[in-house]
Amino acid sequence: MDLREKQIIVTGGVNGLGRAMVQALVARECNVTVFDIDVAGFDELQKTGVRCVACDVTNYKQVNAAVEEFAGAPDVLINNAGILYSEPLVKIAEDGPKLHAYESWDRVLRTNLSSVFYVTAPVVAKMIVTRTKGIVVNIGSVSAAGNPGASAYSAAKAGVHALTQAWAKELGPMGIRVIAIAPGFMDTDSAHAATSETALRETIKRVPLRRLGKAEEVAAAVVAAIENDFFNGKVFELDGGLTV
Repeated sequence: MDLREKQIIVTGGVNGLGRAMVQALVARECNVTVFDIDVAGFDELQKTGVRCVACDVTNYKQVNAAVEEFAGAPDVLINNAGILYSEPLVKIAEDGPKLHAYESWDRVLRTNLSSVFYVTAPVVAKMIVTRTKGIVVNIGSVSAAGNPGASAYSAAKAGVHALTQAWAKELGPMGIRVIAIAPGFMDTDSAHAATSETALRETIKRVPLRRLGKAEEVAAAVVAAIENDFFNGKVFELDGGLTV
């Protein structure tokens, strides 16, 4: 796909990996719309020509309204919105075992998995009606293989990978590609906030390149995957060799 002038929706595009993707797409003369709840960051993005829509992607009604207001059908949807979260299944405390909170389980699953379903369904419906040979890009994670201490996050990302494969088979005959990018441990504010520096240092020791990934590298992988018209139904792991 030639990205120039394409209509692209990026969820969670104000900060972190999403922001890097938006910048890379704007540099390629794409028409980018961001769905995000961080309205404080809209002004700066709008100065670069990005359209910003206040939308909580965990709210099905808000998502449907936002997609309905989108003029025409997007050529590309990037499901990037999500949160990093770690909590052990059972934590042993002085007063006895403490179980993983069901509230945090629900929140992580809604944000990282349900949101992908909520946004993709109405967007793909528009693609089908307009016969747009579009692309859905899901941001997964190498944690989908199972990251100890991150039950909810690992389960959500495994679900994202499964949806990628199911939808690729379902939508491929209509010319719609569905792909996933699975970053490893990245040097982002959210990663540093969710993971102790000690744990990150230990992770770096296990990465053959001996460093964390950069947001710009994930953005470059997203662009490359979109541009390759035969890349479909696969999860592109970008982890510096961590899972080799």
